[in-house]
Amino acid sequence: MSNEQVIDKLKNNGCRITKQRKLIVDVIMNNDFTSCKDIYYQVVALDKTVGMATVYRMIRVLEDIGVVKRIDMIELNKDAE
Repeated sequence: MSNEQVIDKLKNNGCRITKQRKLIVDVIMNNDFTSCKDIYYQVVALDKTVGMATVYRMIRVLEDIGVVKRIDMIELNKDAE
C-alpha cells in the first residue's frame, strides 16, 4: 500500500489529514520498526512538535483501519531455571 492510498483510506474513514499525521504515515510506510517508540523517535527527529500521544493515537487509527498490525512479542529467557 502506498502512502497516498493510506492517506485516502484515512480520509474515507473521517480522519483529518494534518501535517503531523502525514509525517507519521510517511515514517511508518517508509521504514521498518520494532516498536511504537522507534516510530516516535524517528518522527520527533523530523518534527519536534509531534508528541508521543499523537504518534500512538495515529498508530491506533492505522491499526483500526487495517493498515498496520500490532504484534506483541515475548521472548523466553532461556537462562532462567
